[in-house]
Amino acid sequence: MNLANLQVAIVCHEANRAYFRTLGDLSQAAWEDAPDWQRKSAVTGVEFHLQTLESGKEPQPSASHENWLAEKKADGWKFGPVKDAGKKEHPCFLPYNELPAEQKLKDFIFCAIVKAFYASANTPDSA
Repeated sequence: MNLANLQVAIVCHEANRAYFRTLGDLSQAAWEDAPDWQRKSAVTGVEFHLQTLESGKEPQPSASHENWLAEKKADGWKFGPVKDAGKKEHPCFLPYNELPAEQKLKDFIFCAIVKAFYASANTPDSA
């Protein structure tokens, strides 16, 4: 993992945490306090989005979620009514089209952040 991808992952994580705070969900830990599995998930998501952008395609929020879902499934996670890392259960362990709108929005936010960093790094300076 390179430093730039880590920076993007931190911003994505913190934006997600801020968004959920607006919904009254205070369960998200700051990046520094987040468990390793959660930080790894953010980095993996950033790498997926960057690979998509580098291939000339636009990452879609649904693809972002499906990538996350595949990663979680490979790690042994399953659906559960509340997020429980010990049991590896998550309420978003569902197909994208079954997620509530407020959960889908986090995928739009993630896509937008990665796309902004990518565009910034790949746009020649106009000065």
